[in-house]
Amino acid sequence: MTPTEHHYERVAAAIRYLREHAQEQPSLEDVAAHVHLSKYHFQRLFREWAGVSPKRFLQHLTLEHAKAGLRAGVSTLEAAHAAGLSGNGRLHDLFVQLQGCSPGAWRDRGAGVDITYREITTPFGVALAAATELGICFLSFLERNANPEQELRREFPEARLHRGDSVHLRAVGRFFKDWQLPDKPLVLDLRGTPFQLSVWRALLQIPSGHLRSYGDIATQVGKPAAVRAVGTAIGKNPIAFLIPCHRVLRQNGALGGYRWGPERKEIMVGYEAVR
Repeated sequence: MTPTEHHYERVAAAIRYLREHAQEQPSLEDVAAHVHLSKYHFQRLFREWAGVSPKRFLQHLTLEHAKAGLRAGVSTLEAAHAAGLSGNGRLHDLFVQLQGCSPGAWRDRGAGVDITYREITTPFGVALAAATELGICFLSFLERNANPEQELRREFPEARLHRGDSVHLRAVGRFFKDWQLPDKPLVLDLRGTPFQLSVWRALLQIPSGHLRSYGDIATQVGKPAAVRAVGTAIGKNPIAFLIPCHRVLRQNGALGGYRWGPERKEIMVGYEAVR
């Protein structure tokens, strides 16, 4: 396990513990002991990773995101700190371009398509990134001991898979390494129904540090009654983080589910807000 993976797992376990024991208001010593660190080492690690103390992080998640939105009686919850990460506060669609494939291009589950893939390191765990010659087609966080090729075979059983690198994969790797916007927009080469593509495009318009509800997205795509269908489309999002489905909450302000785990969603939301 790399140091980044190890740190992520420690911080994820700490946030999970904070959430589960929030009513008990656990002390710094309690949380540090849970992740098998001294309180000084844990405090330093958490600050290096999130930029704030564990206590501040928990307060921001539970108070700023949920209660402030509910008191205001609105479905769209604005984060208290909306500056974002090193310029990422601007709309996602300024640096991510979604190119939806025609249904025919993917009707055979990737038959005849060459896909290059490799693992990349992110603050939220190791991710599997894959790309065609046109752009990124898959980005998913990997569980420990997962087989990357098997993961891709579930999505593209007929494609020709190659472990390696490409200009698109290098751009994604640089983005997660230093959080700098690329010189050229990242291109996403996706397959999906017209409705799914419209939902994913709506997600790209949510700025870093901001949150929306499923109802907001349904209204944005012109289907205000299709909240359940919007949730299904979001759940099928094949591009983690870059298509920011983690920024969508339930109508009551609860974080809700996430394809790559609720702890990871909570970490992403808090990380973007407090930074």
